Amino acid sequence: MTPLAFLGHLAGFIAPAVFLALILWVVPRFRRAGRTARGAGLEAFMLIVAGVVVLLAGLVFFGRDGKMATYAALVVVQGSLAWWLHRKR
Repeated sequence: MTPLAFLGHLAGFIAPAVFLALILWVVPRFRRAGRTARGAGLEAFMLIVAGVVVLLAGLVFFGRDGKMATYAALVVVQGSLAWWLHRKR
């Protein structure tokens, strides 16, 4: 596998975690228009890291990626983390 192919596979693997994290990070900011929160970048980073950890756990547990149970766990973990982070304010 070439390095470029590896990067493509890696990007495809983490894309669901990044996409969901960005949605959970951006949407609450539209609700609070005009106000910026300190540590907003840290929140996005925490959501992405949590999502990648869930995807890696699903890969290890099931032996392959792309299982719906892993994606369900991704939504539960990232959604719970986003709720907890926004509840603290």
